[in-house]
Amino acid sequence: MKINENTLLEGNRVLLVPYNEEHVPRYHEWMKSPELQQLTASEPLSLQQEYDMQRSWREDGDKCTFIVLDKERWADPGVEEAQCMVGDVNIFLTDPTDPSVAELEVMIAEPSYRGRGIGKEVTRMMMIYGINKLGVRKFQAKIGLDNQASISMFRKLQFQEVSVCSVFREVTLELTVDESLRIRLQGELADMKERDYKETCSNRRAPVLQ
Repeated sequence: MKINENTLLEGNRVLLVPYNEEHVPRYHEWMKSPELQQLTASEPLSLQQEYDMQRSWREDGDKCTFIVLDKERWADPGVEEAQCMVGDVNIFLTDPTDPSVAELEVMIAEPSYRGRGIGKEVTRMMMIYGINKLGVRKFQAKIGLDNQASISMFRKLQFQEVSVCSVFREVTLELTVDESLRIRLQGELADMKERDYKETCSNRRAPVLQ
C-alpha cells in the first residue's frame, strides 16, 4: 500500500517506518527461524522471493506494512536502520466487499524485545493509524493457538474471541471501533507523532554543525 510509503510514526519506544528494500535482508534472516515460521504460519522464502514480496506489499492496495524500529538505537546516526529493526506490523483489508474490516498482525521478531510491552505499543499505533487513515471500523486478529502471549496481548486490548478453527489451530479475535475506543487510543497515544519519513532520515544522517 502506497499510502504510508513516506510515513514515519514515532511512539515512546518505537518507530514505525515503511517496509523498504533495505529492510529485506534482515527480514529474510528472521523468517528462517522455525519458531517465527510457526508463529506466523509462514513458509520459508528465498531472498529474491522476499524482495518480490516487499514490492508486492508496497504496490497492493489491500496491505499496509510498517517495520518496527528501536527508537533509541535509531537515534544514533552511526547505526544502520536495518540494525534497528525489531519486527513488523501489518493491516490486511481482507473483505473486498467491506474495506472497513481489517486483519491486524504484529510480529516482534527479536526475542530480547518480547515481553516488554513493545507489541502492545505497536498494535495501538497501528490501530489508530488504521482508524484515522484507512477508515477501519473492525479489527480482526487470527492467531495460532500455541501463541498464548499474542492471544493474551490482544485480549488485554479488549479484543474478543469469535471463533476457533481446530483444523488450522487458530483463534480469531475481533474488536469493533467505536467512539470510546478512538478516544481511549488517542489518549494512550497522545505523544505519538507522524513525520515525513524521507525528511526525517535525511536529518538523521546530516552532520551536526558546530
